[in-house]
Amino acid sequence: MVNYKQIIKNLIQPRHSEHEADKSLIIIVGLILTFGLIMLASASLIVAYNTYHDSYYFLKRQLIGLTLGLVAFWFFSKFNYHRLRKYAIWMLVFSIVLLSLVFIPGLGREVNNSRSWIAIAGHPIMQPSEFVKLTFLLYLAAWLEGRKEKLKEFSQGIGPFIVIFGIITLLMILQPDIGTLSIIALTSLIVYFVGGGKVSHLLIIILLGIIAIGILTNYKPHLLNRFKCFIDPSFSQKDYCYQVNQSLIAVGSGGIFGRGLGASRQKFLYLPEVQADAIFPIIGEETGLLFSSGLIILYFILFYRGFLIARKAPDDYGRILAIGIVFWIVFQTLVNIGGMINAIPMTGVPLPLISAGGSSMLSTLAALGILINISKQTKLK
Repeated sequence: MVNYKQIIKNLIQPRHSEHEADKSLIIIVGLILTFGLIMLASASLIVAYNTYHDSYYFLKRQLIGLTLGLVAFWFFSKFNYHRLRKYAIWMLVFSIVLLSLVFIPGLGREVNNSRSWIAIAGHPIMQPSEFVKLTFLLYLAAWLEGRKEKLKEFSQGIGPFIVIFGIITLLMILQPDIGTLSIIALTSLIVYFVGGGKVSHLLIIILLGIIAIGILTNYKPHLLNRFKCFIDPSFSQKDYCYQVNQSLIAVGSGGIFGRGLGASRQKFLYLPEVQADAIFPIIGEETGLLFSSGLIILYFILFYRGFLIARKAPDDYGRILAIGIVFWIVFQTLVNIGGMINAIPMTGVPLPLISAGGSSMLSTLAALGILINISKQTKLK
């Protein structure tokens, strides 16, 4: 008879060289999660009642996602991250299978013009691309560590990288989920560089990316419209640029100290997706520049703590993984907030640890659990 308790105990048994985890990082994550739940409860009240006749519908779902995420956070904080290395190739296969599932009739579900959800009985339950951020990163870190000096060769470095990333890119463009793809692309470039990739190879990848964006804007007019809205938000205020205009109104009306918790006007069905991608404008409207800036500072402190963990990681695999995780989270934060305040073209990605979404919450907390595990094995001197 299989002793599952013993198997789990063996998996999470700490190494003799482990020390205390980075408590500052844990506190920062806890503060962001707590603030996020408060703001989600406030921001989603109206849309939840209007859509589901339950003012706390999104909060309840978030609590389920948070519970699962905290379990994943705990497990991966105990699970020796070195053991993830041997599952790298299966991580890649899992990434591709996950992204392919959304195209299966009856299983994939289109939400907001993107076929990026897996549904059961017609209800979307999982967004595979959120998990690909983590699984592809785990594969990439192991792949880069195993090549090292060989990365300078085209056939061992940029060639296979372009092929592997190209498959992921194609599957995400077909959905399309350009926002998540942009996060994976930016994170992968940083990880490739940190892992020993040549600068000239990175420039080639960036050039190919620019060409791909140019081609996409011709075949996907809504992408071109996002760039037009970025340049001139008044270009189509009631249609293509509606969300960015309503977002700017929300942020601007918050002033320095905000209207007060629960006092947002834009959440009364003026600003779309207030419970998800557009939650930051409501945060700005209700808490003002002071608290919304404080939230951004918390994300940068999270990045700083992660960067320190990467610097002191005991090996290249831990260093690459830690850098990938913190850059993923900070890139996603900047892309979300930047799009909402029209500092960059709007792409539609969740605000990490705050926006409603169980898939995003689960994958992000699992990644942070791995980061905590790396922090327990860092060099003390």
